[in-house]
Amino acid sequence: MTKALITGITGMVGSHLADFLLENTDWEVYGACRWRSPLDNVSHLLDRVNRKDRVWFEYADLNDEISLVELIQKVKPDYVFHLAAQSYPLTSFTAPIDTLNTNVLGTCRLMEAIRLAMNADKEYSPVIHVCASSEVFGKIPAEKKPETGIHEECPFHPASPYAISKVGTDLLGRYYAEAYGMTVMTTRMFTHTGPRRGDVFHESTFAKQIAMIEAGLIEPKVMVGNLKSLRTYADVRDAVRAYYMLVTIDPVPGAYYNIGGSYTCEVGDTLNTLISYSTKKDEIEIVTDPARLRPIDADLQVPDCRKFKKHTGWEPQISFEKTMHDLLDYWRERVGKGENFLTR
Repeated sequence: MTKALITGITGMVGSHLADFLLENTDWEVYGACRWRSPLDNVSHLLDRVNRKDRVWFEYADLNDEISLVELIQKVKPDYVFHLAAQSYPLTSFTAPIDTLNTNVLGTCRLMEAIRLAMNADKEYSPVIHVCASSEVFGKIPAEKKPETGIHEECPFHPASPYAISKVGTDLLGRYYAEAYGMTVMTTRMFTHTGPRRGDVFHESTFAKQIAMIEAGLIEPKVMVGNLKSLRTYADVRDAVRAYYMLVTIDPVPGAYYNIGGSYTCEVGDTLNTLISYSTKKDEIEIVTDPARLRPIDADLQVPDCRKFKKHTGWEPQISFEKTMHDLLDYWRERVGKGENFLTR
């Protein structure tokens, strides 16, 4: 039976990838998570986990090498999707060491655990996806941005400790492919969102605040950061389909790809779109919150994805409008259940 390991299965992307694999393959899905990992995003899978119905949660921590070695030896996954990370850029400014340790050294520990398993069993040769980020490209001046968008060979200019950590993640993936013959591919996914998106990210905090305003829980004010940043959006469900195609369609060791959606707009336009869907749209005020501004921002995130599309045939299928509707409805549902939230 084919086995897939997802690090970070309890995150937005990891949980959607598990859903995709369970629905579209007959693979067994193993999720690496910490004992304290929140289970909100995978609550719908817990019954299957309890029944051992093609889904297993296994303890592992990127900061604990022994746990990773034992995980790989126990599961021997055919496919590894390395999604786990300290993934919030703003937090990385106040926690740079934790970010670098988790994302760079954590990736190295995982690659070493896989390499050791391959050394012990010469027939073992998994296909590995290392998830970097479009943030590696950082702050590209408008006059230097290629007309077709940011392509794979654009120079890295990371604009946060998080982005620096993802440069390390990106390079480690390629290093293990080139040095040890491991089948590792690296992706730089541009902005991707949808249901289960964490409320620290701009479009999700907008949607959460709007849902709370509609429920009368907060004043009709949406607190915002930089609204001028230009982003290209993809739906998370399109993203995980891309990751599946990455590892199953002629995987090329050491390859690296930009992946992203087809809808580009400023963050302010995204906010206006969400407000336009609200029952309180005529009452909402937009307020800039200095605490939501990064010291430096990667504010021109427009991808050139032709390399990945040519190799796999992948195309985004879910519209920006549906993604935003689904994101807002996700928060409406959570607010409607009476959950309490930080107003962030």
